[in-house]
Amino acid sequence: MVNVTRLYCGVTCKSDELRYEGKGRAAQTGIHPLVVVWNVTRACNLKCAHCYSDSRPHRSEDELTTEEAKALIGELARLRIARLLVSGGEPLMRADLLELLKHASSSGLDVALSTNGTLIDNDIAVKLKASGVRYVGISLDGIGEVNDKFRGVRGAFEMALNGIENCKRVGLRVGIRMTLTSYTVSQIEPVFEFALSNGIDRLCFYHFIPSGRGALASGLELSPLQTRQAVERIMCNTIKAIRHGAFVEVLTVGNPVDGAFIYLKLLSEDGERANDAYKLLRYSGGAASGSGVGVACIDHVGNVHPDQFWWHYNLGNVRSNSFYRVWFESEDELLHKLRERQKHIYGRCARCRLFEICGGGMRVRADIVLGDAFASDPGCYLSDEEIGLG
Repeated sequence: MVNVTRLYCGVTCKSDELRYEGKGRAAQTGIHPLVVVWNVTRACNLKCAHCYSDSRPHRSEDELTTEEAKALIGELARLRIARLLVSGGEPLMRADLLELLKHASSSGLDVALSTNGTLIDNDIAVKLKASGVRYVGISLDGIGEVNDKFRGVRGAFEMALNGIENCKRVGLRVGIRMTLTSYTVSQIEPVFEFALSNGIDRLCFYHFIPSGRGALASGLELSPLQTRQAVERIMCNTIKAIRHGAFVEVLTVGNPVDGAFIYLKLLSEDGERANDAYKLLRYSGGAASGSGVGVACIDHVGNVHPDQFWWHYNLGNVRSNSFYRVWFESEDELLHKLRERQKHIYGRCARCRLFEICGGGMRVRADIVLGDAFASDPGCYLSDEEIGLG
């Protein structure tokens, strides 16, 4: 994740301790704070075009049982992971979700929920608050019909809006998650306006990665130029909001080159702030502290993946091995290469002068698009001159 509010605007955010200070300590100790994305179910009530888990209308019979799920929570708590992000599918399609959330938070885990928001009525919001969830991220890919068409169900926007209002009413911290595609990119400004007028705490803009159902969708990907322009608009809207006295934590996800781009923009505007941003980006390490290092994914049947976009590659399963053994004692070649990626990445990314703050881009995008996890990230939109090759 790249924090636009902190890096570009210089405004401190709640997540800074994990994202920058915690990773700064990791650079010295070699121990990275671990965020686990747990897809507790593949079932979903929507039909989103870009779904990385290729979710289905009904729960799988081989989902982890309540007992297996609680055992996994216990292990993650003993490992003292930095954060547990509970996702799906739509996690609220699991009848025991609230029980699992409460068990996780009472075990000492920092728990966040990723949901489409459509199933959060007032009663569910009250129970989510009581379960100890620290943050609820609700997916919106535009306003009104734009969101509904992209998510495949008429009325999804209004149901998500009700979910947001119910969460806010009970005092839950709420964010919006939007994926940047050719269909949704026009919604950046409307979503900003919606967030500011509704007291949203965080805006996360995800770069599209063609995994799961998204790999079958055509025409969703932005060109490198379109991506660059979208990120510039996000930066512009963020600083405009800050200058007008409004606060919202704005993040981009899935393209660590955004951090390098912010640094280059600051370099032309304010050298001192550029140096501060560079220091923070070096601490976070970009992609080098992400997939396979500081981010892990466990799916609905217990398979472990390098991150949530790597469902096509399994490292092991928590039913047959402990998560610790799968993640920390693995002899998997890909996982080891991801953890030593600078030795294995080649081409443009390997020669980039900004590798230290980008971390070599998204390896999963290179794997899916080019068939080679260590080729240069096709999502990079910086010019050869900007990265020192011109």
